[in-house]
Amino acid sequence: ARLMHARPFIDSLDFARNGQQMSGELPIVEMLRLTDVLSSPQGMLSYTVQGGVDRQEISWLDVSVAGICQLRCQRCLNDMTYEIQLDAHLLLRDQAGLDALSDDEEEFDSVLAEERLDLLSLLEEEILLNLPFAPKHEQGVCQATNSDNTLKDTTHPFAALAKLKNH
Repeated sequence: ARLMHARPFIDSLDFARNGQQMSGELPIVEMLRLTDVLSSPQGMLSYTVQGGVDRQEISWLDVSVAGICQLRCQRCLNDMTYEIQLDAHLLLRDQAGLDALSDDEEEFDSVLAEERLDLLSLLEEEILLNLPFAPKHEQGVCQATNSDNTLKDTTHPFAALAKLKNH
């Protein structure tokens, strides 16, 4: 059995108040919810988490994740390489603060400020939110398109309209 990476836990508010930063590598294989949706658990993602406090004394974490993962194309069901390039600004709130969020504040992602925040789960959650819902290869790359002539037609639906407009 290979050694599991030590799961990074942070005291989120303390981390933010002190403007701490942490970066490292995430083995995809250790993110079980993520491997559920990927076609292969291979690979590493690199992450950086930076803490801080804004003018309203709200603590935040800036999270960025980069790397390559393998998704399954929904058309041909073969692997497709997907590049993760994710930057999220997360506000740390206590449970009461989360419950009291008004709708206009919902646009900012808020997470529960925990003393033992599981960084891996947090990052995994953000990655899952950023993955395409139904990943598909680009036209021409997808194996399914080669056998199916209906998809070969590259005329854009609006191309005909554009022609009409220019007359």
